[in-house]
Amino acid sequence: MSTETKNQAMAHALNQALRDELDTDPQVLLVGEDIGELGGVFRVTDGLAKDFGGTRVVTSPLGEAGIVGSAIGLAMAGYRPVVEIQFDGFVFPAMNQIITQLAKYRHRSEGRVSLPVVVRIPVGGGIGAIEHHSESPEAYFAHTPGLRVVCPSTPQEAYTLMRAAIRCEDPVIFLEPKKIYWGKGPVDRAAGAAPREDLDRARVAREGDALTIATYGALTATALKAADELAAEGTEVEVIDLRTIAPLDHETVVASVRRTGRLVIAHEASQSGGIGGELAARVQRDAFFELEAPVLRVTGYDTPYPASRLEEEWLPGLDRLLDACDASLSY
Repeated sequence: MSTETKNQAMAHALNQALRDELDTDPQVLLVGEDIGELGGVFRVTDGLAKDFGGTRVVTSPLGEAGIVGSAIGLAMAGYRPVVEIQFDGFVFPAMNQIITQLAKYRHRSEGRVSLPVVVRIPVGGGIGAIEHHSESPEAYFAHTPGLRVVCPSTPQEAYTLMRAAIRCEDPVIFLEPKKIYWGKGPVDRAAGAAPREDLDRARVAREGDALTIATYGALTATALKAADELAAEGTEVEVIDLRTIAPLDHETVVASVRRTGRLVIAHEASQSGGIGGELAARVQRDAFFELEAPVLRVTGYDTPYPASRLEEEWLPGLDRLLDACDASLSY
């Protein structure tokens, strides 16, 4: 094990990744509301303004469209801005900038101008907050050509993928599951940035042969718990952490389903129009003859995010995931 390996929370791993990239590349800078002295709502940027100064860690006015628009201009001028959106639901005022400019400019300029911008967004529920503070907007971004969409599930993944995202020439929407910000795990700084191809590739979090669970973000840990419970009953489940939602690595999932014959997809976002439907369609096309059961989805409901007292009923959890696995295995 590397001497640089530490047991860290995901928030601290992200902080370290930002610190290492600020230290490595003078063109990297951070922009966002309250990210300086306060260190951001979730303290992911804690201490960075003190160490790198207010011209590298810029506390912006309260205006998401302005934050992203400024980042686009900075990227055109040769910088590599990393912007923070305080909460998932706060990104919507910046959607025009993200969809019509950030995602399109490289194509519009026929590849002559790259916009290496990372948009960090805390996402998902499980923290006792309400709508605009607990949402999962990934499908909006995955539907937009020109954007990469990344969602880590462990502190190590957060560290390596963040460093890779900052170095990427494409704009990256980096989704940070706030429910697991303070969940700890080993982080090896010696790993550096993830290989470039990891921004396109899912990972097999657990091997199995009876059923495949495909998920991402905070639900990866839930899927691994479900796999543990089923293993105790003699059923070995394979867990695929999609990791990158756009481009979607359906090939890794298809290869797994061809061996297991069954697929359960889990995500916190509402079901209709979600990533699960897209993945199910691709698996049905490419592994139709190997499927032993219908592809099942375990998701949030098609309603606005509820009040905090109801969120545990709304969010897909271990019991709902196990029920879906049992249903799939019963075919």
